[in-house]
Amino acid sequence: MSLKLSALWLMLSAAATALDCKQSYPGPENPNFETGNLQGWTVLSGEAFGDASVSDSDRYFDGPFHQQGRYFLWGYQKGGDGPVGRLRSSTFRASSVMSFLVGGGYNPDKLYIGLVRERDGEVLLRQTGMDDESMIRIVWDTSAWAGENVYMIAVDEVDGAGWGHINLDDVRVGCDALGDGNLTFTVMGQANQRSSGTAVTGQNACQLYGEDPVRPQYHYTPHQGWINDPCGLILYKGQHHRFAQYNPRAAVWGPMHWSHAVSRDGVHLEPQDVALYPPYLDDPTDMSGRFTGSAIADPVTGDLRLFFTEATDTGRHRDATPETQWTATSRDGGASFDYFGGNPILAHPPDNSGSGFRDPGVFFNQARNTWQMVVGSGDSRSGKILLYEAPNNKDMLTWHYVGVLYQGDGSEGTMYECPNFFAFGDKWVLIFGANGRMIYHAGTFDGRVFRGEVAGLVDHGPAGYAGQVYRDDLGRPLLVTWMATIGAYKMPSRVNGWVGQHSVTRELFLNVQGRLGSRPLDEQRQLHVPGSQDVSSDGVVDGAEWYLGASNSALVNFYVNLRTTTARSFTIKLFASDAEAVKLTYTVAGSKLTLDTTSAGYGPAGVYEVDDVIVGDDLYLTVLLDRSTLEIFTQHGTAMSASIFPRYQESRKITIQAEGGTARLSWFSLKELGSAWC
Repeated sequence: MSLKLSALWLMLSAAATALDCKQSYPGPENPNFETGNLQGWTVLSGEAFGDASVSDSDRYFDGPFHQQGRYFLWGYQKGGDGPVGRLRSSTFRASSVMSFLVGGGYNPDKLYIGLVRERDGEVLLRQTGMDDESMIRIVWDTSAWAGENVYMIAVDEVDGAGWGHINLDDVRVGCDALGDGNLTFTVMGQANQRSSGTAVTGQNACQLYGEDPVRPQYHYTPHQGWINDPCGLILYKGQHHRFAQYNPRAAVWGPMHWSHAVSRDGVHLEPQDVALYPPYLDDPTDMSGRFTGSAIADPVTGDLRLFFTEATDTGRHRDATPETQWTATSRDGGASFDYFGGNPILAHPPDNSGSGFRDPGVFFNQARNTWQMVVGSGDSRSGKILLYEAPNNKDMLTWHYVGVLYQGDGSEGTMYECPNFFAFGDKWVLIFGANGRMIYHAGTFDGRVFRGEVAGLVDHGPAGYAGQVYRDDLGRPLLVTWMATIGAYKMPSRVNGWVGQHSVTRELFLNVQGRLGSRPLDEQRQLHVPGSQDVSSDGVVDGAEWYLGASNSALVNFYVNLRTTTARSFTIKLFASDAEAVKLTYTVAGSKLTLDTTSAGYGPAGVYEVDDVIVGDDLYLTVLLDRSTLEIFTQHGTAMSASIFPRYQESRKITIQAEGGTARLSWFSLKELGSAWC
């Protein structure tokens, strides 16, 4: 589809208003299964569907189904994930637009809801689920077939375990398809996206990335497919290089490639060709790939050198070592890479490393004048970080094992991954991922052994993991994280064909208590759109909700004077409408910050708290809103991140309200931000 989705939405709205709302489009019989059975629907084949598939369950293990009304079609209920089959609706006349709720498994070819033209049986549109029971509203432009006879079809051709079923509810045709009352649905669905074969270039990235209304505009995402860990971050010859674990074939984890983008300032982004490909590219069932690693400028040649984990699918290659460390170099500034012919440079893990052996982080230790490497690992008792050293500063191909740099006590899990280790003044900081959280330890290092003194979380929200640190030309330590909620099934953008986003580039610092803090780069302000909304205000906030502004892509600052605040707490609402909102609450007693996403969007729902936030006499909050993502920072570096994915286009309001007294809002500002790709 060549139109931007904003233009598409205007077209859909105009079509629905002019045509659908003036005519009768009753849609299929029993569109929401409120009869409690399949009345009006016909089982075409198989055992996947039947009257027993219609359910009135309202919750599953990870939360509500979000059906409309009491009943819905739950593809799992009748026979689990094993049975296959097809189910069709009654025939109805297509309008210019339609929508429905879909949930269940992700498999675009074998598991989907389709729209079929009756006269020739052609499947006109199709939509799979997101590998989660919870349902998402899909909106389809059906204007090309308006007036024709069509029917819906539910297809389940997946006969294995896992998410081998599809859920459906609330099929709407005509005027009602676009929203609920005065609220307008967010346009979601694979049919609204460009083909996955569309090449993203510096010339078309601005338009392509702008088309999807839930795609973040200044956070790195894949156009289609999947990304996870940031890797190979480096400032090289004046450009910030960002690589990512990448599967271009589908919006699920798979054989790992390295995607690549460059930036002139750590903020703007320009897409590049894929940097690394998996070793068995022609076999999509082989999960071997190039896992996370780091980058340096080679000390001899000056070439861009990558270090990474070569991960081998031992189910397909039974005698192989699962994880070894490799290197590759680019002589053309990152446009292409050549693998070292003598790989692997680390062929085996040391003893007692059964949990894993991955994610090499290479750094130069100036105090010892030597190159060193940390690798994530662990055993049955605890996670650990391994330390290696290059005996010759001009040879990046030979590494000697030094020993265990840091070993946990088991409370942080049995595998540490994505390690970063760097000097910070007279301290050293170790960052790694464990148990789905990004953990830091700050302390001392004698070149062989690290002794932690202060520990904590790098990000206290649900969406911060696998971060990587590098330095810019000012010597600032910069961090980019993978904004993932580890363990959560809800990845709403999967219905649009992509999954995964990175945080903005953050500057790290040690605050007044020696804790590790982060904040967005000052350069982020360069994305402020000239002539766009720029709001500021101040005043005394009481028990009445105070409207401050509206945006879903902005840099927002709150400055609250706690000396004159009498309230026991105050709550800021973000991505708010009459139907949903993110709640950010500061409680004076205990200096507690609470992020509540339980009534906000399609994303993972939860309540996340951090106590003893350092504030002093004032609380200064910096908030980044980016269509579906949220990053929050206090002045002393406490960070919280989340993925939201609002259900309604009107969910843009920003409000503040005090509880148990008044709060003095000394300053509020809202600056609209544009795209990093433009």
